Parts: sequence; structure tokens; C-alpha cells
Amino acid sequence: MTSTHAFWLAGRQVSGLDTFDVTSPWDGRVVGKVSVPTDAQVEEAVAAAYAVRDEFAATPAHVRAAALDHVSRRLVERTEEIAQLISAENGKPIKWARGEVGRAVSVFRFAAEEARRFNGGEAQRLDTDLGGQGRLALTRRFPKGVVLGIAPFNFPLNLCAHKIAPAIAAGAPIILKPAPATPLSGLIIGDLLAETELPAGSWSILPVANDRMPALVQDERLPVISFTGSEKVGYAIMDSVPRKHCTLELGGNGAAVVLGDWASDEDLDWAATRIATFSNYQGGQSCISVQRVIADASVHDRLLPRIVAAVEAQVTGDPADDRTDVGPLVSEDAAKRVEAWVQEAVEAGAALLTGGKRDGAAYAPTVLTDLPAGTTLACEEVFGPVLSVQKVDGEAAAFAAVNDSKYGLQAGVFTHDLQAAFRAHRALEVGGVVIGDVPSYRADQMPYGGAKQSGVGREGVRFAMDDYTYERVLVLTGLAL
Repeated sequence: MTSTHAFWLAGRQVSGLDTFDVTSPWDGRVVGKVSVPTDAQVEEAVAAAYAVRDEFAATPAHVRAAALDHVSRRLVERTEEIAQLISAENGKPIKWARGEVGRAVSVFRFAAEEARRFNGGEAQRLDTDLGGQGRLALTRRFPKGVVLGIAPFNFPLNLCAHKIAPAIAAGAPIILKPAPATPLSGLIIGDLLAETELPAGSWSILPVANDRMPALVQDERLPVISFTGSEKVGYAIMDSVPRKHCTLELGGNGAAVVLGDWASDEDLDWAATRIATFSNYQGGQSCISVQRVIADASVHDRLLPRIVAAVEAQVTGDPADDRTDVGPLVSEDAAKRVEAWVQEAVEAGAALLTGGKRDGAAYAPTVLTDLPAGTTLACEEVFGPVLSVQKVDGEAAAFAAVNDSKYGLQAGVFTHDLQAAFRAHRALEVGGVVIGDVPSYRADQMPYGGAKQSGVGREGVRFAMDDYTYERVLVLTGLAL
């Protein structure tokens, strides 16, 4: 019999009146039942968070740090159990699920470290002008208020961690809404937070359906919204609450550039392996997966067959199998959408070199060339295991091709030339440039976010804490400086 998972309301486990099933994308089995909060319970969570905001902001740093350290340790202890849960509800291959747990461990550890050193204050003497004689300004940061965190399905544990951990570290109460397709991984964070001494009301985890979110988004008691997901939904949220602070981590169209100096057999083998791996990991369901390869003409013809071979070597199948590299997409509808986009591209003149086949929710790792500029695949984020390869003449053309997108999340540039690396950093309109690797590298402590329509604000623990807080100046008068 499938167990029913309660949700977390103001730090305590509670059940609602209704439930919904969480099913495996791989075989359709029911992984768990989740209880749904009523409108009254959602209101109770919001009211509790709003009421505790001043108390939580004043909580000693060691209390918040200890709670975050505790969650980090408990994630380590329960790694295999949680990885199996991620794989079951998300369809993520188990080896990638274990890696996701490891990243969440780091996120909570980083947050504990930041909680201990954040907000020490910056002193600034003001007697640089006559009117400021004897005055000193001390600038500290204080929470803007309760955070509404909205997490996606593709990293159901780690992206919940990226909402919750910085909020706790900064002393901001948080209400987390996990994705409806993958709520179990987010709810398990509640199991661990409940073992700590954080104030009641400082956190809630509510599996609310998407169609009930507008009321929460509009609630004036929730002045900060941190959203990770689609461009359409993210900007709709921002447009609906223009006076709120919104951090949006939206889509990407990740490009890997291979310049002409990356030319040895060893170089090209490495690039092909990394490109094949990270166009297909998570089933391509990552905002920074490789969707485009932009190769200099001098290396293109030697690189392309290596990419195709490396993609074909990706092991597809049961996500519970340690050997599996590529599992299913999150749903059959998602796979059908990818199938339609590839079919549109081929009908418009793209060459299909490998893949292009769907089996239920699974879509075969796919490589295309000669992708017409106006096709959906060329313009939008595919969020599936599909890769296109483009030949260009020279560095300037390569960088222009990267920028020829409405998105600007991250880009990878394979080059040994330090000057080219700095030119890429200056030229590419993205939030991050990764040299010598694919755009899919992310360290959870670094600032992460995009330019153009890839969003606003930054994740990464300390940078999210900055987004959740504001500067407040204290001016001291009559000092002997």
C-alpha cells in the first residue's frame, strides 16, 4: 500500500483533505501519495511566517547555522534513500540523483558558513566632508520579509535547497512550493528541518497546485519571490507583482563553443565526451545543458563524428540501473513536445544524424546539423536530450552565434588561449562563461543566473541572501574618529 506524505505547515507535519499521486516517469507506478493543503492551511502558513519574521531575523547566527549544519549532515546519512526517491519521482538516473544529493549537502553547508559571517556590517567614516565630522556609518543587511520559493521538477532536491538554505541563513522566513510532479524530495527537507530548533513559522513546505498559486504570489505578506522555471511563467509572475522583489532563474539555450586552437585528438575527444554527457544528463532537462555546439571550421569535421559516437554511447534505460546515463523525461507529454520540435526541424531541412525516436516518456539522445534559424529548436529551450552542431568561421562568428539567442544563461568555450578566454568573457551576453568545458558546470556557491530572457537576480547561497535582504545604514554621531 502506498503511503501518504503529509506536508509541513509552520514547522509541523499536517495533512489536508485531498491527496494526489506522484508517479514514476519510467514505468508509471505510484511512488507516493501527497496530502494537499487546504486554503485555510495555506493561510495559516502565511500568517505564521509573517508573524515570526522579526523574531526570526533576530535569531542568533549560531542557531540558524546549527540548523543548516544539521540538515547537511542528515542528507549525508540518508544519501542513498533520498537518491532513490529522486530517481523514482523524477526519472533521473540514480548516479545523477546521488550527485544531486551531494550538491544539496554542500548548499546547506555553504549556507551554515554564510550564516556565521553574513551581516557583520561595513563601517564607513563620513568625515571626508566637513558636515560629516565625528560621524561613522555602519551598513548592515536585514531581511525584506517572507520569501515565497517556487521550485522546479528537474532538480527536485537541490533547487529546493537553493530556496530554503539561503533564506534560513539570512533570517528570512520561507514558504516553499515544490513542483507538483516531484514534491517528495522537497518534503523530505522538512523531515530534517523539523529536527532543528528553528522558530515555528519560519518555514513551511506546501505542495500547492499551480492553479492555486496566483493568490500566494499576490499576497502582500510575501514581498520576495524566488522562482526557478519557465520563461513564460516567471515573467507572468513578475508582471503580476511589479512592486515585489523577484529573483527569476529561467530558461537557457546553452552553447558550447569549440575554437580552432582546441585541435588535438585528445582535445576533441574530451570536448565530444563532455558535450555528449551534458547534452543528455538529466534527460537534457537542465537550463544549462548543451543544446548548441558552435565549432570553428578548422575543427568541425573532426569533431562532429566524435560527438555523434559519444552521444550514441550514452546508455539509456531504467533510471534505477547504475549503468544508465539517460533516463526518461519527466512525462510522456514532455517527450511528445521534444519529438514534435525535432520533426519540425527535420521537415524544415535539418539533418538528423542520430536519435530522433520516442518511446513513451523516453526520447533517444539526438544530434542534428544544418538547423534552420527559424525553427523552434533553434530559438527555444528544448529541455530534452537534443543537440545541434553548427560550423562557423573564426572566433568572432562563434561569439556572435552564441549571442544570437534571446537567452543568456551560461556558455562554454573550449580554448587554450587565455586572451580568447577574456575576450569571451567580455563578448558573450550570458551570466557565466566556462572555459575549457561545457556550459553545464555549476558550483553551488558561485553566482548563478542569466542575462536577457534567462532571468533576473542570482542564485548561489550568498548571492541569494543578498537578494533576500536590503541594506540599512546606522549613522553614529559625535565619535572621535
